[in-house]
Amino acid sequence: MLDVALPLTIVNPTPSWNPLEDLAVLFHYDFMVHAFQAGTIVAIVAGSIGYFVVLRGSSFAAHALSHIGFAGAAGAVVAGLSPVVGLLAFTLGSGVAIGALGNRLRGRDVTIGIVLAWTLGLGVLFISLYRGYATEAYALLFGEILGISERDVLVTLVAGVITIVALVTVYRPLLFSSVDEELASAKGVPVTGLSIVFMAILAVAVTEAVQVVGVLLIFALIVTPAAIAIRFTSHPPYAIGIGVGLALLFTWLGLSIAYFSPHPVSFFITSLAFATYVGVRLSGPVRRALR
Repeated sequence: MLDVALPLTIVNPTPSWNPLEDLAVLFHYDFMVHAFQAGTIVAIVAGSIGYFVVLRGSSFAAHALSHIGFAGAAGAVVAGLSPVVGLLAFTLGSGVAIGALGNRLRGRDVTIGIVLAWTLGLGVLFISLYRGYATEAYALLFGEILGISERDVLVTLVAGVITIVALVTVYRPLLFSSVDEELASAKGVPVTGLSIVFMAILAVAVTEAVQVVGVLLIFALIVTPAAIAIRFTSHPPYAIGIGVGLALLFTWLGLSIAYFSPHPVSFFITSLAFATYVGVRLSGPVRRALR
C-alpha cells in the first residue's frame, strides 16, 4: 500500500447562537488566552500613547519606527538573536534620534521617509544574508499574536507597565509641550528632553504593538483609536480613555472574529478600526446637514 500524505485541512469552529458557549470555546485553548492577554496589554498601551502621537503630529514618525524596527529584527535573526531584541534596539535608537529633533521634527517628513526606505532595504539585505527561512522576522510584518507564548505575555506585561508608568510620570509637562511647545519652553519645560523621552516610550510601545498587528499595520492600534477619540472630546483624560476603549474593542473583536474565520487577526483589527474611523468622519457632515 502506498503511503500518500494527505493535505492537512484546518476547520475553523462555527459560532453558535449562545454567546456564553462561544466564549467558552474561545478560551478553551491556551494560545487564545495568551493572545487576549497580550492584546489587552498592547491595546491599553497603544491607546494611551496614541493620543500624544496624534496631538504632537508624530503619526508618520511612529509609523517609521515600526519599519526601522523591522530592519533591527532581521539583523537580530542573522546574528542568532531574538528578533524582538533587534526590533527594540533599532526603534529605541531611532526614537531617541527623532526625539532630539524636537520642534524641528515638523517639516522633516522627507528625511524620515528617506531613512525609512533605506532601513527597509537594510532589512531585506539582512534576510537575504540569512541562510534559513527567517520566519520570526517575516511574522513581524503582519503580526503573530496567535503564536504568543506565556513567556511573551509576561515580557509584554513588564514592558507595558514600564511604558504606562513612564507616560504617567511625564504626563503633565508632556501635555503642556504637546499643546504649545514654544510657551512650554519659555516656562522652563525641558522640551527637547521630553521629546526624547516620549519617542523612547513610543519605541517600546511600537515594539509591543508590532507583535499584534505587525510592522505594516501599526496605525491600527496606535493612531486610529486616538484619531477617533479626539473627534469626540478635547479633554485629554477623556480622549485617552476613549482611545484605550476603542483599541481594546478592536483587538477583542478582531481576535474573536478571527477565531471563527480562516482569515488573519490583523485584517479584522485594522478593518474594524478603519470602518469606525470612516463612520465617525462621515457622521460629522451628516449631523450638520440634519441641523
